[in-house]
Amino acid sequence: MKNIGIPVKFGAMIAIGLIIYFLALSLVGLHTNPLFSFVNCLIVGFGLWSAIKAKRNDDSGLFKYGEGFTTALITGFIGTTLFTIFFGIYASELNPDFLDEFLTMWRSQYQVGLGAILFTVYAMGAATTFALTLTFMQLFKKSWNTTEGQKHTL
Repeated sequence: MKNIGIPVKFGAMIAIGLIIYFLALSLVGLHTNPLFSFVNCLIVGFGLWSAIKAKRNDDSGLFKYGEGFTTALITGFIGTTLFTIFFGIYASELNPDFLDEFLTMWRSQYQVGLGAILFTVYAMGAATTFALTLTFMQLFKKSWNTTEGQKHTL
């Protein structure tokens, strides 16, 4: 159970950060503009970076690439799942007019429902998680450009 503690903790923190940011945008009426979702990458990135760093510090020198990669993926998927659940509740129960405001130009041309929007939100979160995990693990992995690493080359 110790292995899942870091992803749950930081995944929940990512979700809370995304929810707070979304609600702050809704207070000023900017939550219907998808342009502002670029800040979501910063929130998710900070959470993933923190999770990988916590895992590295927790392993005390025995940090492996696969463990960091898995930790970051699980963290991101937990945060994405929790935010998608919140988004579904917000769009269907808390503000039922949200989809009409959000999809004004799509409503006339396409039949887009809540399910399609939730799938898109989750897919964007998963893609962000995967891309940032690959990026950050390049910074956290141990270099093979050492005397020990040279023993493993042909």
